[in-house]
Amino acid sequence: MVTVVVILNSLIGLACLYAAWRVWRLKRTLAAIADVLIIAERNTHQVLHGAPDAIVKGQLGVYQLRQQTQQLQKVQQIMALVGLGRSLWQQRTPSRRQKPNLNHRRNPR
Repeated sequence: MVTVVVILNSLIGLACLYAAWRVWRLKRTLAAIADVLIIAERNTHQVLHGAPDAIVKGQLGVYQLRQQTQQLQKVQQIMALVGLGRSLWQQRTPSRRQKPNLNHRRNPR
């Protein structure tokens, strides 16, 4: 009977030793993963820490560009209206082109 208890205790001890070894390996793996994630977070922070300012500047630039585009479109519309008015004015008024001078002497050669 004592032999059975000793053998069972030894098997339980070996199982616990194996489980402790597996937990120790898992701890090492998780620590390595945590180190990689910390390095990735630091690198990401270094790259992106200026992003909010850049985004605000970009938004401001887009806003200003939209304003300029709207102003340009208004100027183009005004110029189109001026051109239309000019062409209508030219159609309504008689042509004031100079008529060729028929009395002009030609040089005889």
